[in-house]
Amino acid sequence: MGEIHRCPWGDVVDALMRDYHDNEWGKPCRDERRLFEMLTLEGAQAGLSWRTILHKREAYKAAFDDFDVAKVAAYDESKIAELLQNPGLVRNRLKIRAAVTNARALLRLGSLSDFIWGYVDGKPVVNAWERQEQLPATSPLADKISRDMKKLGFKFVGGTIVYSYLQAVGLVNDHLVWCGHRGI
Repeated sequence: MGEIHRCPWGDVVDALMRDYHDNEWGKPCRDERRLFEMLTLEGAQAGLSWRTILHKREAYKAAFDDFDVAKVAAYDESKIAELLQNPGLVRNRLKIRAAVTNARALLRLGSLSDFIWGYVDGKPVVNAWERQEQLPATSPLADKISRDMKKLGFKFVGGTIVYSYLQAVGLVNDHLVWCGHRGI
């Protein structure tokens, strides 16, 4: 049995990155809690490496009540101040506030799953990239969702963040055509 090939970013020594590539990235997700988790983590990642955020993921789960949307939406200024002191998080006031703001926007929205999957009629967009360099930083779909999310009050949801989010939760499958984890 031959070795399974991976996208270059997932074919690394880092076990967390490899596991994320193999078992999560590009896999369709409709779970509300995980969708909120990934939105929060993608916002935290802005300007940083995904590896950095992935290694902080467990700290984020603990600090943000396992991404319970109702609990995060209820955070007050003292809770935000507490989170800003947590060394396991990216201690950026705007990013932490964005998580709380996004939880509140999500409660008003009702279902993040219905909202985002509605843009693709419930079916993932499967791209056919041959080289990692071909992957775009954003797309017309991501830009449209970004604009609509901003209108709904979401923060840290620019086109690039949203495109990365769509990849993370499987609305967009950007595994390279030769990747053994493409799943189609």
